[in-house]
Amino acid sequence: MAEITAALVRDLREKTGAGMMDCKKALVESNGDMEAAIDWLRKKGLSAAAKKSGRVAAEGLVGTATGPTVGAMVEVNAETDFVARNESFQNFVSEVAGLALSVGEDVEALKAATYPGTTHSVQDELTRLIATIGENMTIRRARVFRVSEGVVAAYVHNAVKPGLGKIGVLVAVESSSELAALETLGRQVGMHIAATRPDALDTSAVDPSALERERTVLTEQALASGKPPAVVEKMVEGRIRKYYEEVVLLEQVWVHDGESRVKQVVAKAGAKLTGFARFQLGEGIEKEVGDFAAEVAAQAGIAKG
Repeated sequence: MAEITAALVRDLREKTGAGMMDCKKALVESNGDMEAAIDWLRKKGLSAAAKKSGRVAAEGLVGTATGPTVGAMVEVNAETDFVARNESFQNFVSEVAGLALSVGEDVEALKAATYPGTTHSVQDELTRLIATIGENMTIRRARVFRVSEGVVAAYVHNAVKPGLGKIGVLVAVESSSELAALETLGRQVGMHIAATRPDALDTSAVDPSALERERTVLTEQALASGKPPAVVEKMVEGRIRKYYEEVVLLEQVWVHDGESRVKQVVAKAGAKLTGFARFQLGEGIEKEVGDFAAEVAAQAGIAKG
């Protein structure tokens, strides 16, 4: 059986908000599997968490760039937030985002591309920047959208400079409507996405395994009520619709008025959303957090009491 450590229990509690003892029991019942433990808590009605967020633990910047019918977004990581305020680093992120408009979202291809204004590659420029600033840096990921007609709008939440920040969103909007209106719509949808973190554009794009997992949890919850099978089925379908409203962009309630659905707003504008991406700096990257007091004590040769 897997060892159930205090750190594991604490991590589960932070993700679910459930009590310490319930978290420990959930981990014991699931043999230390975090995802199974979350499901166990939900089935028991002890956790309201529908999904967990990636742990944000890396620094750097998300950068966006747009052109006619195309938009790009990149994430470039560094070791400290101090680097994100460095002008040379900011310029590098902006240039790489601009390059992605033509090069595409393949990170290796981006690294091999010629850095603007030089005869050397993006990777060589990054190496030079690392040597100058003194921190390790990486181009982590990129995303590019194109539309045949319309716009690809970019939104950066709390931008430190135009097109640069810690949360970025791209929205592909297909339409023959007036471009300025589409840009406004795309930006509003981007703000909505930054706030609501949808997983899929429409119901057909929902991850089948995630949907099946949700259905299993909801079915067990409904069965626990003791209702007849026919009623349980209706309960589950109703809750699946609610699940879609939480994770599917077009089914979500429009944050700007709290009433309309996103799909209604988009249809009213005579447009169609064909894709979106949301980058949050460092999401999914685990960064070891050291015990500073212990480090100082160790260097001084003092036992920590």
